[in-house]
Amino acid sequence: MMPTPKGPAHTVMGPACIVAIGLALVVGRPFQGRLVAQARATVYEHARIIDGNGGAPIENGSIVVADGRFIRTVPAGAAHVDLAGKTVMPAIVDAHVHLGYRNGTTFTADNFTRETISSQLRQLAYWGVSGVLSTGTDIGDLIFQMRAAGNAKNYGGTILRTAWRGIALPDGGPRPPMSVGPFAVNTAAEARADVRELAAKQADVVKIWVDDRGGTAPKLPPEIYTAVIDEAHKQHLRVIAHAMTLADTKALLRANIDGFAHLFRDREADAEVLELLKARPKVFFMLTMWAPGNAALTEPPAWVTDPRLRGTASAEQIRQFTGGFANRTPRSVAAAREQLQTLQKNAVTLNKAGVTLILGTDAGGNTGGPLLGWIEHIELEDMVAAGLTPSAAISAATKGSAAVLRLDQLGTIAPGKRADFIVLDANPLDDIRNSRRISRVFQRGTEVPRP
Repeated sequence: MMPTPKGPAHTVMGPACIVAIGLALVVGRPFQGRLVAQARATVYEHARIIDGNGGAPIENGSIVVADGRFIRTVPAGAAHVDLAGKTVMPAIVDAHVHLGYRNGTTFTADNFTRETISSQLRQLAYWGVSGVLSTGTDIGDLIFQMRAAGNAKNYGGTILRTAWRGIALPDGGPRPPMSVGPFAVNTAAEARADVRELAAKQADVVKIWVDDRGGTAPKLPPEIYTAVIDEAHKQHLRVIAHAMTLADTKALLRANIDGFAHLFRDREADAEVLELLKARPKVFFMLTMWAPGNAALTEPPAWVTDPRLRGTASAEQIRQFTGGFANRTPRSVAAAREQLQTLQKNAVTLNKAGVTLILGTDAGGNTGGPLLGWIEHIELEDMVAAGLTPSAAISAATKGSAAVLRLDQLGTIAPGKRADFIVLDANPLDDIRNSRRISRVFQRGTEVPRP
């Protein structure tokens, strides 16, 4: 092997240095992912490697897999696969989805079943998404059962994390049908009790709604969300907020919030919010630019005609999506365009200030739509349109999101990490839309079926 270069350890280098990856056999009854067993190690060589750390890619590099993980050396007898002309990047992690409500063209709480969620996780895997956080609208204990199954040692599918039931005022959370999920509270004492129940269930985070939806819904007041944050921290839980305004963002930062499910978009970032963020360097924002981007369009986006979309979206789903653009005019979307421009400016400002920005889509929700998996790649495009470099966007969608969700086994191509990666036919650093030109997807070293 070539010596490791100075500086941070590299998983992959030039032609002579390799990260190993093991192919695996599919065994057991299908669940939301795959159970895999150890098999022969395989070297994937001569590819461009984007490792997720945000640096320059490694040209003509190789990776290896053994027992579903990346390793430094090549075992004797390893198989070799030529990926010349291909680009390899880590699997995506989406920190903001709403699972279980969408099935086909229907959007209802009746869809919240094991079968629906399993199908959605397989759809996410198809597009190279290996980790998700279901953000506050889950029903019953099903999500915990599925999370536990996904934590099994030999599980090889998309990993699930959950905020279980979020916290909002009555009628102050998400719109129907997802409004059945969160706790409805009226007092700080009720909110504290709900946080303790979330802790007892071992929820991964606490989600709160601090948004009046343009004056149409009651907003969680400071005395309640301050109690939620305080109680959550006592229970060693982090809190993320659905908040849309600069004023609420500042107030939540003063209340010691841990992160945001959206980036404020009513006003441009000012010196005060930057100072508040500087004092709390671990705070993160999920950009969720997909819905604002669509709201600013008068016509369906060009990608609806991309034949690759048909890999998971039916003609009926695509017609339903494009129907939402009927009768739009430049005047009717003027306010949405202004909001999008402000959101994009804020993304650039916060990124330059070193604030942690990660990928979140709201996929499966009221505005996130049914195109789970595909949306994550459009979100990458939107992040670049907002001013992030392709490398920074990919790092935010892989290493950044995985770190926030504490999915230590995902996020980068590095020794010991789970071998979850996407093989692309073109370089997304040249054009981020190339992230959708998927040749193959691997989870825990096993190739995901992509009929």
